[in-house]
Order: sequence, then C-alpha cells, then structure tokens
Amino acid sequence: MITVVVRVWLPDHPGALGEVATAIGIVGGDVLAIEILEQGAGTAIDELTVSLPDQELIPQLTSEVDQVEGASVESVTIVDADRVDASLSALALGAAIAECPVGERLDVLCAGVRRFSGADWVVVLRAGDSIAQSGDSPDLAWLTAFLAGSEHLDGLDDAAPNDLLWAHLLSSGLTIAAGRSGHPIRELERVRFSLLSRLADALLV
Repeated sequence: MITVVVRVWLPDHPGALGEVATAIGIVGGDVLAIEILEQGAGTAIDELTVSLPDQELIPQLTSEVDQVEGASVESVTIVDADRVDASLSALALGAAIAECPVGERLDVLCAGVRRFSGADWVVVLRAGDSIAQSGDSPDLAWLTAFLAGSEHLDGLDDAAPNDLLWAHLLSSGLTIAAGRSGHPIRELERVRFSLLSRLADALLV
C-alpha cells in the first residue's frame, strides 16, 4: 500500500466531490482525508489523501478522475503513510518545536515545514544569512533581495509567487522561507504556514 496526495480542480457544486471519490474507488483507492485548498468562480481545488494498493495504479487513478465532468488532476504526490492530514502535521510540528531543546528548535522547524508542505527547501534567515535550513535553497543574495523587496506584500497576498512561502518573524527578528516546484502553493497552505510561523516565532525568542 502507498499513500498519495491528489490535487483536483472540480466544479464547486454538490455531488462533484462524491463523483471524484467514486472514481478513486474504481481503482481500489481509499480516501483518507480531504481539504479544500481554494474556492472561487465556481471552482474548487481540493486535496485528497488516498491510500492505493500499488504505485502502478497512479496513472489509472489520474485517468479515472479526469473522466469526471469538469474535474482535472493537478498533481499526484507520494507521501509518508503517516502524513494523512497536513493541518494535523503542522500542529504536531508546533508541539515538537515546543518540546525539543531550545538549541534544536530551528532545525526541527525547517525539517518539519519541509515535510508537511512538500517543500523542496526551507531556510531561516537572520540579516540575510542562513542560520538553519533543510534542502538546497536558492542563491541567498537573490532570496534576501526578493524578501526585502516584498515586504509590502503579505505572505497570504494573492500576488505572492505560487512557488514560495515566507514569513517575517517579528518577535525573534528572523525570516523563514520555503520553496516548492511541481505544483502551486494554494491559499490554505499559506494560511497554515502563516499560523505555524507565528507559533514558532513565540518559541524562538
């Protein structure tokens, strides 16, 4: 068995999600969790965590869901079996940061954000210098310049790049940023990241 996260665009009307769940069931998939990432203009973007009997069924799963009227698969990502609910994973990360030794909190934060958000990299900056990271971050000079030039933007703003998460931690004076390629970062993910960053900020002072 494997666990996958399926991101689906579908019409925002009653019954559409049920049809997608039925399509997943046709290939032997079991829906473990559902999150609504964004809604608007008659469309919803949903994230379904699904248990599948075999990785080879992913193309068939995608084909079945795409046959649902108005539905389209954005991405399918294999995740750890215990990553059923991203919001619970974020909450568990907050608890882990609070419970670990103070000197380990930045490393726990970086590794945890990367895991629950599916980010390619996460970095914590102080005055433009990396003080903790997970994965290979982009050029720090570029990243620092971007963050400095984007202070007028809220990390939750619609104008935010769809491959980057960031938050300025006001109490600790740090900035955390994370990047992901492959599929866009959605509204609910930005809200979750922002709330976790606020919690981490209080624990890093």
